[in-house]
Amino acid sequence: MSRFGALKIFSGTANPKLATDICRHLNIDLSPISINFFSDGELDIEIGECADGRGVRGDDIFFIQPTCGPVNDNLVELVLAIDAFKRASAGRITAVIPYYGYARQDRKVRAGVPISSKAIAIMIMGAGANRVIFMDLHAPQIGAFFEIPVDHLYASPIIIDYLRANLKDFIMVSPDAGGVERTRAYAKRLNADLAIIDKRRERANVAEAMNVIGDVRGKRAVLVDDMVDTAGTLCEAAAILIKNGATEIYAACGHGVLSGPAIKRINDSQIKQLIVVDTISQEENVKKCNKIKVLSIAPILAKTITEVHKEGTVKALFK
Repeated sequence: MSRFGALKIFSGTANPKLATDICRHLNIDLSPISINFFSDGELDIEIGECADGRGVRGDDIFFIQPTCGPVNDNLVELVLAIDAFKRASAGRITAVIPYYGYARQDRKVRAGVPISSKAIAIMIMGAGANRVIFMDLHAPQIGAFFEIPVDHLYASPIIIDYLRANLKDFIMVSPDAGGVERTRAYAKRLNADLAIIDKRRERANVAEAMNVIGDVRGKRAVLVDDMVDTAGTLCEAAAILIKNGATEIYAACGHGVLSGPAIKRINDSQIKQLIVVDTISQEENVKKCNKIKVLSIAPILAKTITEVHKEGTVKALFK
């Protein structure tokens, strides 16, 4: 047993399927927690009696809760659950946040705006988290906002293995100049060529694709991004790639935020398949869009939790 006590996994309401899959890989049961609402909408959280017939006193707790939409509700649930574990005298509390909401607000871009991702970090630490585990932060420097140990994992090995096994003769495409480094890393691992789409962003969630740098004629094109939100940029990119002679369009986007008009846009787009991981629950989205392919990060998170619990190393999982 770890010096932090027995390993126990709990799940919030944001993505219970992911937590169940992690427990299946670890061959343990998901521990009980009651999460309900009072009539005015406030959360009512209570830790249940675990399989060992006791609470969490002195135990090593991992709470699985991405802060995806509804972002504020899921964030408050995370903070209150951490506080409940702390007040129940847990030995250590690790917040497993596969998708970190507010990550795109990671710096002060103009006067009078918050650095939201840092404010959220302060909330999580203040609630009593002793450690956090992330998957594909939008901006890696967010990890430095935390004054507790941080494990930052990547979904790229899972996505790369899928592309290698299922596609032939393709070119990797960055949807903008900011994503070139990420796309180049994919291209190098897959021994594929690289193209870049030059675009001009007019306002938030609206981008105009301009032209393609690189030859995509007669090739399958795989667009790479860390997340897909409203899918406007992605669908514009797919259209311009087809216009420039690409034969098929795939997109590998990690976090499937898929808010607002995203599903309709993808259904109506030139994209043949959108590849995402299950950091955010996609159960409803796959019912509405048969183009979505969901890959599981449960094996990576299960290995990470095991190594953290036994105080091993997760260095190999960072790459």
